[in-house]
Amino acid sequence: MVDLGSSPLCQTVIRPDRLDAMEPYYPLHVRVCTTCWLAQIPEVVSRDELFVEYAYFSNYSDSWVEHARKYVEMITERLDLGPDDFVVELGSNDGYLLQHFLPKGIPVLGIDPSENVAEAASARGVPVVAEFFGLELAQRLVAEGRRPRLVLGKNVLAQVPDINDFAAGVKALLATGGTSTFEFPHMARLIERLEYDTIYHEHLSYFSLHSIQAIFGSVGLRLVDVEELQSHGGSLRVYLRHAEEGVGPSDRVMRVLAAEDAEGMRDPETYTRFSEGVKQSKWALLELLIRFNREGRQVVGYGAPGKSATLLNYCGIRTDLLRYTVDRNVYKQGTYTPGTHIPIHSPDEIAETRPDVIAILPWNLEQEIAAQLAYTAEWGATLVTPIPSPRSFAAGDVAAVSQRSVRGSGT
Repeated sequence: MVDLGSSPLCQTVIRPDRLDAMEPYYPLHVRVCTTCWLAQIPEVVSRDELFVEYAYFSNYSDSWVEHARKYVEMITERLDLGPDDFVVELGSNDGYLLQHFLPKGIPVLGIDPSENVAEAASARGVPVVAEFFGLELAQRLVAEGRRPRLVLGKNVLAQVPDINDFAAGVKALLATGGTSTFEFPHMARLIERLEYDTIYHEHLSYFSLHSIQAIFGSVGLRLVDVEELQSHGGSLRVYLRHAEEGVGPSDRVMRVLAAEDAEGMRDPETYTRFSEGVKQSKWALLELLIRFNREGRQVVGYGAPGKSATLLNYCGIRTDLLRYTVDRNVYKQGTYTPGTHIPIHSPDEIAETRPDVIAILPWNLEQEIAAQLAYTAEWGATLVTPIPSPRSFAAGDVAAVSQRSVRGSGT
């Protein structure tokens, strides 16, 4: 599908005293199975190395927390959840979502292997099991009498090393009559919009609806409904039920499956074209950044998300093209980006240094970040988004941001 060379782990935290230390790089190649059409990278890194300490905290994105709150309101009403029910989130991170069930009196449990984010969730009153989820843990919870009416996961499927064991665990854990929902970036949109920076080692798999149907169908869970979302550049939210309950797929499921076939999601040539488009996108971004720097303009970044590690390393962008970046996550402030070693500061740095150009690295949060950066219009700053091809617009240009959001890049 695509070869992005070699890259360090995207959520690695490079502290100042480790700048001269050896940093491991791993191949970043995506391959597609032409039977089930699941796209995966080779599992070259142990899951303990990837997830025991994790640098991403969901609560630092206001729009993502709001997205989670709206989901809780919707699913509570749709499933008529109440205090007698039980909800489990797989990949619960810092409690950003489950915290919204607590005022409703609905019992919850988070499952997340990263001890540091699990501690943050516990501080919010969200109980967490700090383990990897799979069939063994599911059977243990069932033996304790803990079978949820709702099992959910947001952007967790891509990070699962053994997706078949994970799916079997969901099947075993979910209560009779229960529902499981998962959200994940839609591979059709990844390809359409050249979202190659969403490919990194922590994301082992990339899903179409066809592949989801095959994976969960193999363990006895039926795909019964799907929603198309704008989050993360275009995502799907799927609804799964026990197959033996006889609930059939909705019209929306059939419509999305047909659309995937029309878009060539089961045609190898589609993936060849994507690979060529990625190279063109890289060249265009480098040309723009080189031009800005040759003009003597100070260029910095906003954000240090996991996706930026792929973007910066694949494109070879270092401090000669991007002087620094900033991030609201205090865990990352004072550290450096993996591989490229660009300094990460507090967002206050932008007001202090008044850069000419600000590249929004978490482009999927463009609306939120452009609003935060509107004040930079006072000195005429230019904002840049890198995906699918670089695009620049004046800070404070609400019309430009709105036009982009219609195309699905906002949350």
